[in-house]
Amino acid sequence: MAAALPKIFLITGVSSGLGRAFAAGALDAGHRVIGTVRRDSDAEAFAALAPDRAHPLVLDVTDFDAIPAAVTYAEQNVGPIDVLVNNAGYGHEGVLEEASMHDLQRQFAANVFGPVAMTKAVLPGMRARRRGHIVNVTSMGGFITMPGISFYCGSKFALEGISEALGKEVAAFGIRVTALAPGQFRTDWAGRSMDRTPRSIADYDAVMDPIRAARQAKSGNQPGDPSRAAQALLALIEAPNPPVRLFLGEDALGLVEQKLDQMKAEIAAWDALSRSTSFTSS
Repeated sequence: MAAALPKIFLITGVSSGLGRAFAAGALDAGHRVIGTVRRDSDAEAFAALAPDRAHPLVLDVTDFDAIPAAVTYAEQNVGPIDVLVNNAGYGHEGVLEEASMHDLQRQFAANVFGPVAMTKAVLPGMRARRRGHIVNVTSMGGFITMPGISFYCGSKFALEGISEALGKEVAAFGIRVTALAPGQFRTDWAGRSMDRTPRSIADYDAVMDPIRAARQAKSGNQPGDPSRAAQALLALIEAPNPPVRLFLGEDALGLVEQKLDQMKAEIAAWDALSRSTSFTSS
C-alpha cells in the first residue's frame, strides 16, 4: 500500500485525552496538525511535539465569534485544511432533575454548538476545493444511553444527527462527514475533566450512587487505548468510502448491538399501533 500523502489536520482540544492522541498519531504519520488549545502554556507544549508541523491555535470553541477569524488565520499561515476533527468537549454527570439549565447550555455549547461553528468555518474552503473530511467525535453515548449523563447523551445524539444530515448535504462536493463514536478510552474524561452536578435529591441515591462510584473507580482503567484510536482515525481518513459513523471499542460495539436488538423487538411489539395512524380508505 502506498504511503498516505501528507494532509493538514485541524483538531480541536489537543492538550489532553483523545485529542492529544489524535494529534500525536497524525504528526507521527507525517501530517501537519493545527491544534486548538485554551492556554498559552498548552500551546508551547503542543508546538514542541513537532516544531515544524505542530501548529497551536489558542481558541475556545465556545467563543463562536472568534472561530471564523481563527480558522482564516490558520489556513493563511499553515495551509488549506484537509481534515477537521471536532474533538473538544467534555462530559457532564448529573441527574436531569438535579442539574441546572445552565449546565445544559454549557454542555451543548461545547459539544454541539462549538463543533457546528468550527464546521461552518471550514466548509467554504472545502467546498471550493471539492474535497475534505469532517470527523465529529461523538460517543457511544450518542447512540446508547446511561442514567446520570442525560445532558451528555443529548449533546452527542444531537451531534450524531447533525453529522449524518450534513454528510448528505455536502457529499456532492467531495466532502465526507463521519461521526466517530468511542467507547471507554483511558483518558481523564471520567476524572477531573468531568463536570459533576452535586447530588441533592435522595430519591435518586439508589440509581446514582453506584453509577458515580463505578465511574470514578474505572477512571484510568478504561479498556480503550488512545494511541490505537489515533491509528483508527488515520485509517478512517484514508478510506475511499468512509462510513457515516464508526464505533471504536468492543464495549461500544457490544452495547450498540444490544440496543439494536432491543429496538427491533420493541418495534415489532408495537407494530400494529405504529401502523394504525394512517387515513383509512372508505
